[in-house]
Amino acid sequence: MAFRIGEDEDNGVMADINVTPLVDVMLVLLIIFMIAAPMLHQGIEVNLPRSSARALPVRQDDPLILSISADGIVYLDKTPIHPSQLVERLLPILESRGDQHVFLKGDREVPYGQVVDVLDVLYRGGVTQVGMVTELAEKGSG
Repeated sequence: MAFRIGEDEDNGVMADINVTPLVDVMLVLLIIFMIAAPMLHQGIEVNLPRSSARALPVRQDDPLILSISADGIVYLDKTPIHPSQLVERLLPILESRGDQHVFLKGDREVPYGQVVDVLDVLYRGGVTQVGMVTELAEKGSG
């Protein structure tokens, strides 16, 4: 609460804005978003293979993610898509973004051949900048 010191007992209205509550609310919102933002992820939940490879540099915009679930279904973000329609759905999105990077998340239970089939469809369609998403391998594991 704001008050005046050193003036007469004039009970006039103060025209000053007290910004302390505003700053408090903004700091709380900042902390909430800092905690919640890393928890947001795109695509479906898959059990990723582990790798000790260095991570790709992080970009500002959201990446375009393809996922292959354990039962072999291919997803574009969270939408199931047939592999034959993959390129025709991806190319307009990639052209509008001005970026050709696609990240592929494959469940560790998916056969390697199925992952290669999706990569082949992407390559034949002109999508050549594909990053494979993995989890960081634990120290001391195999």
